[in-house]
Amino acid sequence: MSETLRESRERAGLSQAQLALRSGVAQPNIAAYESGRRNPSAAMVDRLRSAMSPLPHEALERHRDELKELAAEYGLSNVRVFGSAGQGTDTTQSDLDILVTRAPHVGLLTIAEFSVVAEQLLGVAVDVVTDGGLPADHPILRSAVAA
Repeated sequence: MSETLRESRERAGLSQAQLALRSGVAQPNIAAYESGRRNPSAAMVDRLRSAMSPLPHEALERHRDELKELAAEYGLSNVRVFGSAGQGTDTTQSDLDILVTRAPHVGLLTIAEFSVVAEQLLGVAVDVVTDGGLPADHPILRSAVAA
């Protein structure tokens, strides 16, 4: 178990200190789990694994071009980000809020399918909003930044 935890943390690209910050578990405890000096409970393992998930903005950075290509395949363009990922305040519990412009032939089911496929690509929850029905002064439009 200890080797697996360390390997998982390293695959996630996190130091023990970063994992401690994300999980709320003291870094010395993480070190003890990784060295085998302490055995984490199943709940603790779940907590640490959850904290190793990418933050939405990190997932976007890794897959930005792929996400834009995917959006184009679904008839969506002008991909922007808003919410916590756009502001840099996202956590492992945050989703990625995406604002898009849809082609006239694109309906709700297509947008829903895009959302599911985008989640699979990014590994984080995705919420998709289209800009067509938002008034020009809507806060989402004002805060959205290019993806």
